[in-house]
Amino acid sequence: MTKRPVWLYAALAIAALIVIWLFGSYNGLVRARENVTTAWSQVETQYQRRFDLVPNLVSTVKGAATFEQETLTQVTAARTQWMQAGSRRQRIEAAGGFESALARLLVTVEAYPQLQATQAFRDLMTQLEGTENRISVARRDYNEVVRDYNILVKSFPRNLIAATFGFGPEEQFDAAPGSENAPKVNF
Repeated sequence: MTKRPVWLYAALAIAALIVIWLFGSYNGLVRARENVTTAWSQVETQYQRRFDLVPNLVSTVKGAATFEQETLTQVTAARTQWMQAGSRRQRIEAAGGFESALARLLVTVEAYPQLQATQAFRDLMTQLEGTENRISVARRDYNEVVRDYNILVKSFPRNLIAATFGFGPEEQFDAAPGSENAPKVNF
């Protein structure tokens, strides 16, 4: 019986460790990408809740005030843009447009004190406020998951595995340009 050299066992052990690391890294990337997908689904769910709620709000406002047609058109167009968006990037952009139109709607409402006094309007506003809070939490959670995923995808040497198997960085949900400015409505 011949004695095998120690270097052969060492090479086999190193090869086994590399294979285990490759499997672990790949599976970690898959898990992280699925976390991003799940977090994005939560964002979409909250936006869908908002988009379902806002037409009721608009109807209530239209019934109680001489409503600006331009604002209504912008809210409707922004909702349609969200529904027709195909990619995650397009949905993020559509959400920004909707937020801007919704802000203009709410500023417009301030000019109608009798509207603010109706129970239906107050109930809708309470639901909308809750929805906005849920959206904020879902977006924050999504951004945290995307950050963790992007760190995995961009860190060496895992970036080599990510590139080999088609794992690319994901986009975060940033504030819409100009969202730091309050909307202005002139009557």
